[in-house]
Amino acid sequence: MHELGLMTSVMDAVRGAALEAGATKVISIDISVGEMTEAIEECLTFAYDALAEQEELFHGSKLNLKMVKPRSRCLECGAEYGHDRFHMSCPKCGSFATELIAGRDLTIDRVEIETPD
Repeated sequence: MHELGLMTSVMDAVRGAALEAGATKVISIDISVGEMTEAIEECLTFAYDALAEQEELFHGSKLNLKMVKPRSRCLECGAEYGHDRFHMSCPKCGSFATELIAGRDLTIDRVEIETPD
């Protein structure tokens, strides 16, 4: 279950930034995860909830997760197009010479924290 490793990395990064900002609590985290990472949305949520329970800084925080569909660019004709994980050939010219331009990344988009008054 690599989702646990992904969420551990996300929470490590958020923890560092939150503590540097003087946070006493993380309220929510918005992340985008590419479908080509093969991470399962429910498993990511489960891993986050399990890890958040173990640390006071994250207790009661909310994970807002957006799954990003794959997009590729054809290296032959330049067309950009969306696709699923299994059908990556160019719909315009049929070429298999393609470059994945979205869908394999994991991005922390936003973190909401609470700081002392």
